Amino acid sequence: MKLSSKIPVIGTGLLLVMGMAACGSADASSSVVTGAASVNTTNGLVINGETIADKATYDKAKTETLSLYSGYTESSEAALVAAFTKDTGIKVNVVRLTPNKLSERVLSEKGAGKLGADVIRTSDYRIAKSMEDAGVWQNYDVPGASKFKDVSIDGGKFTRMFDSVYTLGYNTQLVKEADAPTSWADAVSGKWQGKIGIVQGGSGGSTAALNRFMDSKLGPDYFKSYAAQKPTIYDSLGAEATALARGEVAVGTVTISGTNLSAVQDKAPVKFIVPKEGLVAYDYFLGMTSSAKNTDAAKVFMNYNLSKQGQKVFGQLGEYPVRTDVAPPTIMGVQLPAIDSGKVYRMTNADAINFGKSDLAKWNQVFGYTK
Repeated sequence: MKLSSKIPVIGTGLLLVMGMAACGSADASSSVVTGAASVNTTNGLVINGETIADKATYDKAKTETLSLYSGYTESSEAALVAAFTKDTGIKVNVVRLTPNKLSERVLSEKGAGKLGADVIRTSDYRIAKSMEDAGVWQNYDVPGASKFKDVSIDGGKFTRMFDSVYTLGYNTQLVKEADAPTSWADAVSGKWQGKIGIVQGGSGGSTAALNRFMDSKLGPDYFKSYAAQKPTIYDSLGAEATALARGEVAVGTVTISGTNLSAVQDKAPVKFIVPKEGLVAYDYFLGMTSSAKNTDAAKVFMNYNLSKQGQKVFGQLGEYPVRTDVAPPTIMGVQLPAIDSGKVYRMTNADAINFGKSDLAKWNQVFGYTK
């Protein structure tokens, strides 16, 4: 197994200040988030006919700068925040870390009485639950959340906002479409030995769900089969995505949203596949902290995330919206199967608790990962 050291890992947090024009380095014409929203601020904040905030909340929120700690992929969070700021006028400061590192920082700051976040986004139910147990969250039941299944968690302590999607991707300059893998079985056929990547198994909810899928759906020996391909192991999805785009590996595990942003906005030579055995979905949660200082901006941000407009933005990025009245996305010309179609594996919260630790221990042992 090779451990990647070519791409630096951010250990102390990356602060991104998102303003009205925050769109990364890509020009607007190449953004994956398209279509202008109809915004009315005469009496509060109304977007496409849906009330996001009343006048008192919105007027106060406009004077605040939101502090968001996020375990979401950097480019995806930047795109969502850019859309939010464009639609609301509210600025956001983002501290971005992988979910496991984010959890360490949040719990450390909470313990010291210095938690700087107004809202936190993370994958992995175990992480969100550990924050609940530490008193990180304050109750905020997002309006309308109770209408949808498994969205309001633990009575509004935190909220499932979307499901990100894990799959396989490839570099189109190195792999012809006709030669690309079409299944998880293809990935371990031997064809990509020494040319394939994977993220270390303890990075967050993404790898926890992938570990459970591989072990329970692809068979208990699938870890061994993948490890036999001599993959390069990356510390984060972002690092692996960058390596795939650069051609440092030909094939690798990717998120659909990350691949979409790389291909469309950065013009990277990458594509994703919908494997025969299915896609892997994993939950992302958002909650307001008990120490939040900018509570009105936090409420507007959370309401926006669950609004039709916010859910549409997640869909355009390549995520599954949690609202059932927002259609599954079509990304790079590929219509993704409905999340309840039987072609998408979504790890339950119970499985995260019951298998997360043992799956990771097995992954580390099989892949020889000790970092």
